[in-house]
Amino acid sequence: MALAGRSKGLIPVWLVVGAFIASLVWLVGWASLTPVVPAIYGVVSGVLFFLYGLDKRAARLDRRRVPERRLQALALLGGWPGALLAQQLFRHKTRKLRFQVVFWLIVLLHLVVLGALLLAHGIEGWRNELWPELSRLLGNG
Repeated sequence: MALAGRSKGLIPVWLVVGAFIASLVWLVGWASLTPVVPAIYGVVSGVLFFLYGLDKRAARLDRRRVPERRLQALALLGGWPGALLAQQLFRHKTRKLRFQVVFWLIVLLHLVVLGALLLAHGIEGWRNELWPELSRLLGNG
């Protein structure tokens, strides 16, 4: 598949996925999130990216397709970053409104949960770890 002319569309997608991954890494490092969580996102995203590629190829060759429910279920299980990248890279499943609505609701759910974790641990981490160190460095503590 030729990718010429598609790199411009990947920039915002890479930023969203990159920010999500960076947030997970921060939670592992600062908030004691188990490294299993980012590993699950990575594995399921890789599998889903691969399945999007297979489904795109099957669509072009008029062969048996990957069921949409399976794609959405894997996105819900943590594969949405891989799905988002695959949708843009392969230009697949981007025009089906119903599919996109469900997909973006899944992404929103994951981002809300991540935001809640960042907020909860970010405030606690700031108060318990960063603020005392900053105060010590500034000579206020």
